[in-house]
Amino acid sequence: MPPKKTRTTTDKVDQIVAEARRNQELREKTYRERALKIFPWVCARCGREFTGKRVRELTVHHKDHNHDHNPPDGSNWELLCLYCHEHEHSRYLAEEWYGETKPGGGQEPPSTYKPFAGLDSLLKRKK
Repeated sequence: MPPKKTRTTTDKVDQIVAEARRNQELREKTYRERALKIFPWVCARCGREFTGKRVRELTVHHKDHNHDHNPPDGSNWELLCLYCHEHEHSRYLAEEWYGETKPGGGQEPPSTYKPFAGLDSLLKRKK
């Protein structure tokens, strides 16, 4: 039988979680506001434009996935809509799970398949 949680333990956990959320909101607020001043309100992936209340659907993505790396010139940020931001992070996780290269860590090797390699011999007329 698991030990009972006391009221003080629950209160402490609630305080810690609330403080962590406050700190995250403060950190996000500062770089989000700066990013919205620097960049046009357009998703860097799908090109969708945002205005008015819809700007809240535009998120700040850290290119190197380090949320503490916030240079003042915004070189580590890009504005992405909610959908593209979610896709970007799921793509990054899939690369980690399957052991593929990390984002920006290289490209796939070029294909060696040549679909038209024997076409010239097929097109030559027999004399």
